[in-house]
Amino acid sequence: MTASAEEPKRTPLAGRHLELGARMIEFAGFWMPVQYSGVLAEHRAVRTAAGLFDLCHMGELRFEGPDAAENLQQLTTNDVFRLEPGKGQYTLLCNERGGVVDDCLLYRLGPRDYLLVVNAANTDKVREWARARLRGRVTLRDESSETALIAVQGPRSQTIVGRALEQDFSDLPSFWARTVHAHGAAILVSRTGYTGEDGFELYLDAEAAANLWDRLLQVGQADGLVPAGLGARDTLRLEARLPLYGNELTEEISPLEAGLGFAVKFDKGDFVGREALLAQQERGAARRLIGFEMLERGVPRHGYPIVHQGREVGWVTSGSFSPTLEKEIGMGYVPAALALEAGAEISVDIRGRLRRARVVEGRFLPRP
Repeated sequence: MTASAEEPKRTPLAGRHLELGARMIEFAGFWMPVQYSGVLAEHRAVRTAAGLFDLCHMGELRFEGPDAAENLQQLTTNDVFRLEPGKGQYTLLCNERGGVVDDCLLYRLGPRDYLLVVNAANTDKVREWARARLRGRVTLRDESSETALIAVQGPRSQTIVGRALEQDFSDLPSFWARTVHAHGAAILVSRTGYTGEDGFELYLDAEAAANLWDRLLQVGQADGLVPAGLGARDTLRLEARLPLYGNELTEEISPLEAGLGFAVKFDKGDFVGREALLAQQERGAARRLIGFEMLERGVPRHGYPIVHQGREVGWVTSGSFSPTLEKEIGMGYVPAALALEAGAEISVDIRGRLRRARVVEGRFLPRP
């Protein structure tokens, strides 16, 4: 299959996935592996050892120039001026109503050089949204098609990445990145991830991706490294209560409603959506994102109604069986007052049958 307007795009690692027997699906316009050996096995490998993920579908937007920082300060909710070279931050882009255009990772690579990593399905939207708002001496280049992104996640990730790249990363803190040269490629190594485990995300030229993938699998085999697909990625991020754009975040949902106020810095000055978000903070958000665990059998799925005291009060954004907790868990939006009641009992309407659940405060799993 070749990519066309009608067919999914292939990442530089698509051939490797087929060789490994992965089950492939279309995701965000790309042909992606959903599982190899199975979602449960891959999930548990990440929690106990390490998993290898193809994230080449993600978007990479490069901002450069004397006014790059000032522009990003206006576009994003977090404080860009706090970034030193090599530091990254979680941030959001909001519309004028305070709804989330996308949630992103922003890295300062040099004095006037920034990399914004965006969700695959939003790359084109974010690029044009940002480009329309740029002012002054700044350039925006979409480097998505020429950039590969591979993630190693799990408690043994530092050992595996260090061995594969013949470098020591024990001194690299979380949300910091540095460029190394290994096996003929320049690789930006970031200590970040989307699983709730320690992990690394490796950015490099797309043409070098397959060789790095092979080397990581080879050197990581002794430490239990396995390739992992989108299925395990979703259950892992759900256990860590990490949001997924299109589920927990949309252009109709604000960062404050989603519990992401830590990434909104009102004291930094003006940014797109600040006025609407400040007004919402002052009056209080009417709804909030909760985590919950099922007390009765049933898998809560995206869109299922949440019921409290006989009345439909919200909806499920994400839900699944948790391989680590061995129970069904989920997230969803409910009235703010109910969200503040840790342990409050709710019900989920699962295909016409109400199943009891309980509100859970914080992450489902403790931080590693």
